[in-house]
Amino acid sequence: MPAILPTISTSCIFVSAVLVAIGWRRIAAGNRESHQRFMTAGAVFALAFFIIYVSKTLFVGNTQFGGPDHLRPVYFAFLLFHIALATTAGAFGLVTLYLAFRERFAKHRKIGPVTASIWFAAAVTGLMLYTLLYVMYPGGETGSLLDAIFG
Repeated sequence: MPAILPTISTSCIFVSAVLVAIGWRRIAAGNRESHQRFMTAGAVFALAFFIIYVSKTLFVGNTQFGGPDHLRPVYFAFLLFHIALATTAGAFGLVTLYLAFRERFAKHRKIGPVTASIWFAAAVTGLMLYTLLYVMYPGGETGSLLDAIFG
């Protein structure tokens, strides 16, 4: 398995979250142009993550949890929570970007903070999953997505 791909994709998520945080602060300071640049860059890094993750999943597979058996149920519950957050954040992100680029700022202002908050939670849980899979415990076998989720 190309072990570097999870590190690259997780780095993209981290950078995306930092850029979104900076963008959020920029709009709070009233700097719309800077906000747009940071949020667009954050979206680009999120897209890079998604492309790398899907490519790895399709062509290599996913790494199963290699930690102790007694932590498996906790890991899987956490993984499912992360998947729900990430999916929700992705959908909200697309809607939020659409509203911004269509200059529907009233709706964008309402959904933006919700989107960013969900994105931060998805990013943090993604970093934690990376730590569990590749730092704290040796990665398990690489297999299909269903094998990784259901063991």
